[in-house]
Order: sequence, then structure tokens, then C-alpha cells
Amino acid sequence: LVSGGRRCNVTNGCTSVPELIKAYPRGGSALKKLLPVFGTQHTIQWFEKRGVPMVVQPDNCVFPVSQNAQSIVDCFLQQCRKLGVEIKTNCGVKAIKLAESGLVLHFEHDKNTPEYFDKVIVTTGGSPKMDGLKWLKDLGHSIEMPVPSLFTFNMPAEPVRELMGVVVDPCIVSIQGTKFKATGPLLITHWGMSGPAVLKLSAFGARLLSEKQYNFSIQVNWANESNFDIVFNVLEQISIAHSQKLVVNMSPFGLSSRLWQFLVEKCEIPATKKWNELGKKGLNKLVNILCNDEYKVSGKTTFRDEFVTCGGVSLQSVDVKTMQSKVVSGLYFAGEVLDIDGITGGYNLQNAWTTGFIAGMLG
Repeated sequence: LVSGGRRCNVTNGCTSVPELIKAYPRGGSALKKLLPVFGTQHTIQWFEKRGVPMVVQPDNCVFPVSQNAQSIVDCFLQQCRKLGVEIKTNCGVKAIKLAESGLVLHFEHDKNTPEYFDKVIVTTGGSPKMDGLKWLKDLGHSIEMPVPSLFTFNMPAEPVRELMGVVVDPCIVSIQGTKFKATGPLLITHWGMSGPAVLKLSAFGARLLSEKQYNFSIQVNWANESNFDIVFNVLEQISIAHSQKLVVNMSPFGLSSRLWQFLVEKCEIPATKKWNELGKKGLNKLVNILCNDEYKVSGKTTFRDEFVTCGGVSLQSVDVKTMQSKVVSGLYFAGEVLDIDGITGGYNLQNAWTTGFIAGMLG
């Protein structure tokens, strides 16, 4: 219900498997084999066949036409009623144990007696702490340490927060001292920075940033141009064509006037300075801040109400052809409980649909 701002970003409109797997920092190689079996188009067809029409947005995010996540929940509940699926609540599973034929589930409450099943599919989602996966580790599964993914960057000491609401689309954001880099829209917020570029960077750098305890520096390329000479030439042409105009009044690369004035001030260029007064030294200052602006990050914030984890049941413990445990016969996994996670854009739900279909239909 919280997915996609409560509209439910059901999947992504991309149909190319090689392109799709680029959206998964972890688990892409497994999904490369699984998406042809049940991919994004299968998902759209599944829902539409059951009375939930879909719309693909320009950014390839797929939502129900109703723009209401309740449509998806209602669809599932209707299917459960149709198929006679029994839903039990307040029955937290404490342990799974082996029986002579099948599996026994033990529940947290004494009043719930153990129940026997021939097959069990675990779809509990990501666990923010290792303790939440202990019951699966106790069975012999390898567990990749869970850490947060998809979060925004807190910058309590950075004045850039005063520009909250400013969007730059696109720009390049990288983690200083690493090869992690992401391109896309960036949103300046009252706590720091967010937007697709930051969220994507947090996903691919999730484990490293956890090790750094979320204290690190990022570099922002506001010009979205890695060739410094090109940026210099653009600024030089502006200085020639608008030599008598104030630097702060001519923002390049489509930047908002608020952001440009902030960057000019950060370069310690006076507001009264004209373009023809900059000289090569002044132009180089602007090039450096446009291509290599640095900010200190101290902490993270969960993106909206959503929480995605990096980590979970290791794919080394799972037969990805069927999603069955290699350790316990009759036990299957699907969704984010596995060490598979994606960036925003419907990718995490598609992982759930794909692995759920494999576990349910082929297991």
C-alpha cells in the first residue's frame, strides 16, 4: 500500500532483460535467468487479465490506471477468495522444523499449535536486522548481512539545504574515493539531498556506506558533463556573448537562478562581478564547482514510507531455477527476503512477482 507514494509502482515498462538487470545492485544475474519466464510484460498482463488496467508513465514506471494501491490489494484478495486461500493474521512464525514428510511451522503464540505442510514459501520481505533472519539461518541457510538500501542523504552542516525544492535534472552524483556513480534527477531537501540519482547511488553503495556508518562525502556534477573542457568552453562563450552582464544573472546548463547564485557565492565570486571580469582563473573556479562540487553526508533518511534492504538469504543457498532451498527440501523463497534488491521504479516489486511465480508455479 505504501509503494509508489501509495499508488503502487507495480513494475517497470522496460522489456529488455539486459537493461532490466542493470537496475539490480544485487541479484541481477539470477533474475537474468528468471525474467524471461515471468517478466514485466507478464506482470502487466496478469493484472489486466484480472480487471486491473495498467498505465506506463514516460519514466517507464507502471501504475494501475486508478492511481490507487488499493486496486492491487483488492485484486489479490479477490484472487484469494476465488481460489479458497486462507489468510491467517497474528500468527508470526517462530521456527520451521523438518518432519518425516514435509515441514512443521511453529508460531509465536502458545495458542497456535504447530501445523504441518508439504511445501512452504517464505515471502516475509526484507529484514532490517540479522535477528529477523535467525530462524532461517538456524536451518542452515547462508545469510548476507542486511543493511538499508534506497535512502536519502542527510547533510546537517551543509547550507545547500536552504535551497530545498530545487531540482536538477539530470546531474551526476558520485561517492568520493570510490567508483560508485549515478546519473539522474537530484532534489535538494530541507535535510540534504534526495531524488533518483541519490537513491540509485545509495542502493549500489549500500554495503560500503553502511561500513562508513553513513559518514562520507559526495561529489555533484551539476553540469552533467564529465569533460571539463566542454564546460569551460560553454562558460567562455557566455563570457564573450554577455560580457557586461553580472555572473549571478546568467545561469548555464539550465540551472535554477537560486542554485546558480548559491554556487557563485560558494566560489567567493562577488555578486557585482561581470562575466568579462572573471578571467581564466574565475572561469576555472566555476568549472570546478559545476563539475566537482563536494558535500559532506552525515546520516541517512528512509525514502518516504518504503524500506528496502540489501542482504537476506544468500542465493548460494537457493536453486534459482525453482527458488527451492538447497538445504531444506520443500522450502522455497520469493521476494526481498532473498539477497536481491533493486533501485526505485517498480524493480523491487517485479522481483517479488518473478520469484513468487517461479516458487509457486514451478516449485
